[in-house]
Amino acid sequence: MITGGTGLVGRHLTQHLLDAGHRVIVLTRKPSAQRAWHERLQYAAWDVKAQTLDAAALAEADAIVHLAGAGVVDKPWTPAYKKEIADSRVQSGQLLVHALNTQPNNVKTVVSASAIGWYGADQPAHPPFVETDPADTHFLGETCRQWEAAISPVAGSGRRLVICRIGIVLANDGGALPEFKKSLAFRVAGVLGNGRQMVSWIHIDDLCRIFQTAIENESYRGIYNAVAPQPVSNRALNLALGKAMYGSAFLTMPVPAFVLRLMMGERSIEVLKSTTVSSQKLTDQGFAFSYPAIDAALGQLVHG
Repeated sequence: MITGGTGLVGRHLTQHLLDAGHRVIVLTRKPSAQRAWHERLQYAAWDVKAQTLDAAALAEADAIVHLAGAGVVDKPWTPAYKKEIADSRVQSGQLLVHALNTQPNNVKTVVSASAIGWYGADQPAHPPFVETDPADTHFLGETCRQWEAAISPVAGSGRRLVICRIGIVLANDGGALPEFKKSLAFRVAGVLGNGRQMVSWIHIDDLCRIFQTAIENESYRGIYNAVAPQPVSNRALNLALGKAMYGSAFLTMPVPAFVLRLMMGERSIEVLKSTTVSSQKLTDQGFAFSYPAIDAALGQLVHG
């Protein structure tokens, strides 16, 4: 069972799990509006605000992947939208916990998304962030803390809980990459701010494999940073994308920080922030990344 199954990660993960032979139930507010395009795919109803969930669908599930939440950079961070970002994650987690505790089910495993927004910005001489580092006290850090806290009672009920703190997801059909590509349509790579801020990223295929492994491998427990082993600077990422698209036939152009602040408001903090996150715990667990380096990841996404 997948929450947030119609979002970027949810769409890819649904396809990935179907390809791997799983049966998938996607929770949505309007299941009748969705078309089940695969024989092992179905849609079921839930309503986070009403705190309701299809009991029959829950009874069929043996694992839940929890991805639901309003898009962090989709809209300006007004007070109302910041509240929606947090509430959509907290209330959906609370609904799952309540349903698991009160409705008949055979769910053994819950894999929940979180984000590297937990960590805040790099500090001088600080090593890459690891899973035991505390939550940042600013908006995204506090949101991630509440997000994880809402789903954490699952572990106390004897079920296996895995939390994946996801980095910047690279995919062709959503997220950050199409935005990076826009300026490159004119053969200009836009370098944001000074370009030195570190980006902890992950290829969508590796992210789906992390979720599948967390579902299937019972040795996975607790929190993992879902990021590639080799974070890169914003400048290096844009240069790698330009190279993948055009070889050497492109220019670079800095986009000053004040311009980003005018365009994006408070959201600009996230694109200008340097966050270097370690994936060593995943590697130690035995996970092998298909795309550990940015050049190979972008090459695959651009050329297939």
